[in-house]
Amino acid sequence: MPTSRTVEVAATAVDRVAAAVRSDILSGALAPGEPLREEAAADRFDVSRHTVRAAFQRIVSERLAVAEAYRGVRVASFGRDEVIALQQLRAALEVEAVRIAGERFGAEWPERSLAPARAALARLADLDRAGDGSDDDGDVDWLEVERVHADFHRALVATSESPRIIEAHAALGSELLLFLLHVRPHYTLDSLIEEHRALLDELPTRGGDAVREHLEHSTRLLVDA
Repeated sequence: MPTSRTVEVAATAVDRVAAAVRSDILSGALAPGEPLREEAAADRFDVSRHTVRAAFQRIVSERLAVAEAYRGVRVASFGRDEVIALQQLRAALEVEAVRIAGERFGAEWPERSLAPARAALARLADLDRAGDGSDDDGDVDWLEVERVHADFHRALVATSESPRIIEAHAALGSELLLFLLHVRPHYTLDSLIEEHRALLDELPTRGGDAVREHLEHSTRLLVDA
């Protein structure tokens, strides 16, 4: 019978492999549709294929990969239908969250509710200054930008103080980062910051309409491309 220590070590190994594969997908090192090979991963991470299989299952549960009969596991594609479906779900959650907050706050939102989103914008500005200052954002840590960008949208949802909406939105975490990876070529960091600063400024007066327009804009960027 496995000891608690054995189970803990196995769980840690699964976490380590899943984290590495997740990072490869979200950085673009693994392209959409690329197969994930159990044997190669087992050799790379020096773990059993059982551990790799468990890690791949976790990645599939996050919708970063798909498991297909007779084809194994592949990195999720992100075509038109996937983009639209994700953005529709985000709109259902984010627009409703902001509507709920607006009903509670009226036209003057307390700074404590906006502070987490403002903090995310400040972190994006810090990342912008940490880059090389060129127009192509060549030295920007885009994976960190995407994480902070996701933090901004989570902060908007948190204004609702609705545990179920917050929980449902949090479950989109990895898939949202995958979306941001694909929308990245359509933005400079400066334009990303400016767009989200404008969105935050409009929340007290335009509420869910501002969020819906924001999400529709990024949807069009990918669908039209």
